[in-house]
Amino acid sequence: MPKSELELDPEPEPWEYALHIPHDARAVTVCRRTVRLILTLHGLIRLADVAELLAAELVSNAVRHTRGPAALRLHWRNGVLRIGAWDASPEPPPYELTLAPDAEAGRGLTLVRACADNWGWHPLRQGGDTGKYVWCDLAAA
Repeated sequence: MPKSELELDPEPEPWEYALHIPHDARAVTVCRRTVRLILTLHGLIRLADVAELLAAELVSNAVRHTRGPAALRLHWRNGVLRIGAWDASPEPPPYELTLAPDAEAGRGLTLVRACADNWGWHPLRQGGDTGKYVWCDLAAA
């Protein structure tokens, strides 16, 4: 008989998944569904709705505002889910701190800031590759 969520170890082992995606708007849907599946399999379904939204916003920005491939990364450790998106552009993520009420774009990272417990970004330079990593944290509690 499988253990219930209450019987699971209080400190589960950390895990990480990475999904490399092409420069394709359909990648957003693939990422949303992948996030839900991973969280369901790890007994974290209660995080799935918000995590899907956050992942979709990060991946959408990577696909919409850059050219080239991107990647989605999910990392679980110490009760915190980190959702991150890598893209090939080293430019800061596009966001506005103040938006006009009728603005039709630019709300993605405002939404990330509102729903996540923490967020940020940093440029990446590894093995000749450049780009940036935009991330947000979602605590399980």
